[in-house]
This record gives sequence, C-alpha cells and structure tokens, in this order.
Amino acid sequence: MLFEPTLEKMLAMKLNGMAEALEEQRRSLNAGTLSFEERLGFLVERQWLWKQNRALATRLKYARLRQSAVIEDVNYRHPRGLSRGVMEQLSGSDWLNHAQNCIITGPTGVGKTYLACALAQNACRSGYRTLYFYAPKLFRELAACQADGSLPAFLKKLARARLLVVDDWGLEKASPVQYRDFLEVLDDRIGYASTLITSQFPTDRWHELIGDATVADAILDRLVHSAHRINLDGKSMRDPKGRTA
Repeated sequence: MLFEPTLEKMLAMKLNGMAEALEEQRRSLNAGTLSFEERLGFLVERQWLWKQNRALATRLKYARLRQSAVIEDVNYRHPRGLSRGVMEQLSGSDWLNHAQNCIITGPTGVGKTYLACALAQNACRSGYRTLYFYAPKLFRELAACQADGSLPAFLKKLARARLLVVDDWGLEKASPVQYRDFLEVLDDRIGYASTLITSQFPTDRWHELIGDATVADAILDRLVHSAHRINLDGKSMRDPKGRTA
C-alpha cells in the first residue's frame, strides 16, 4: 500500500480519525498480529469517535453555556433539597424527546445555573441542539431585533434549538412587548422542543413580575404544563471564585 497518498486522500475526505488510527497502526508492533477485519474495525471506530467528538464540540460552541458543568459532578451532599432521582431522570433523553420543560427555582448561590448548564451540556452530548441565554440578555436581544426588523430570524433560531435555557428569569423586569415576544418563543416550542428556566422567584410570583395577568397565564400555561420542577433552598454554595455545583 502506498501509505502517504492513502493518508492524503483520507484527510482530503475529512477522514481524520481514520487517518490518525492508520498512522498509529503503522507505528504499532502489534498491528501485524491483527486480522484485516480487526484493523478495519479499529479504523472505522476511530473515525466514528472523531466525528462524534467534533459534532459535540460544535454543539457546545453553539450553545454558549455560561459554565462548564457536567451531570457527573453535581453535588448532592449540600442540603439544598436536590433530588438525585430527579437529576437521574433528567440526565436521560425522555424529557427532551417528549418536549417537556424544566423549571429550577431557589435563592441565589444554590447552584441553579450550574444545574441548568449541566443538563444543557448533557443534551449536547445526547445530540440535541442547545442554546443558553441569560434572561436579561435574551430580553435585550428580543428588543433589539424588534427594533431592527430581525425578530423573525431570531425567533426562527430559537425555535430550532431542541433545548432553550433561560437563566435568571425575573432578575430584571421586561417590557410588555418583550413578554409577548417571549410568549411567541414559547408558542413555537410547544410539542417540539424543551425549555429550561431558572429563577430566584417561585412560579406563583410570576404574575407579579410580568404584570399583565393574561400574558402571565399564557406563559405559565406553556411552561408549567408537564414541566419537571426542581425547587432548591438552603445557604449559598458559592466558592471564593463565584462557582457553584
């Protein structure tokens, strides 16, 4: 076999994982003891892993998560009312497959953002397109898009995400127009995609935050129905660098 031309063709076809494995086999003293089928199997497996890792990196970059968090590092020792069973249920894909929502509430510092980012990272690992937004920034983006006429394109981008994370809902009050735009975001997701909300405020105070009872009812109806609820309590978990788990 002409090694270099073969390697160049693999790279030209973006078979990088297979090319790396081929080079390793060439250097390995044990490669000669393997059958053709075994060597081919290793090449294909490496290409599959390379492609999966590249796709995951792309999804994580697109999601723009606020924290680098993983389900496996969630802290269950801190007394904050976090159920391991609920997190294990959410670490699967059923709630995303059925377009269910998740609402995480609790005081500042108890790990709401970390849990949201861990679930979002897990969704990316499971192959789902995910988007993270800090709630005040999302509402500012909605207002800017409303002003420059790009709102339809932005709404389409949000609708394409199988998981939309809105972190720190209620931290800043939005305008009535922005709440109605957010309602449209939720309308586009019903029955198709999941939304994860974190907030310092329990849902029974959202009418007070939104102001318009009709819009508040509509938002709650689209979010709370079939939503998984995580209600946290307790003292802040923040370390000196401001991170929580």
